[in-house]
Amino acid sequence: MSVKQINHIGIAVKSIEDQRPFYEGSLGAKFEGVELVADQKVRVGFFRVGDVRLELLEPTDPTSTIAKFLDQRGDGLHHIAFTVSDLPLRLAELKQQGLRLIDEAPRNGAHHMRIAFLHPKSTGGVLTELCEPQSGTCEKTQIPLT
Repeated sequence: MSVKQINHIGIAVKSIEDQRPFYEGSLGAKFEGVELVADQKVRVGFFRVGDVRLELLEPTDPTSTIAKFLDQRGDGLHHIAFTVSDLPLRLAELKQQGLRLIDEAPRNGAHHMRIAFLHPKSTGGVLTELCEPQSGTCEKTQIPLT
């Protein structure tokens, strides 16, 4: 079973508002809005570039994984995400192949996706997210960018 496409590229930032002029103005990316993912303690700013979405990840709590990433590395590339079908089956296949999983089972993510991460030690140093679209079951709030 192979990936369908690149779903998005995750970029850790201290402030979506501070980065918006670069992505929207300088690059010409289409701003799509901001979503709060409370259980991951992150706000996600969406920018569309062609068929790929950029997700700017801003921590909402100093204990979030994004806050820890920013403390260690600063703003920058966090992960790349791929769209797959049948995410639970795909995770089982990858585990059987010997890949190290961060998430043994899918969880809710931004933009109505079920997600799971693969450990960078199994993926050539790149944090990899697998995504599967779902409809109507994610509990997230669209919030204005101020």
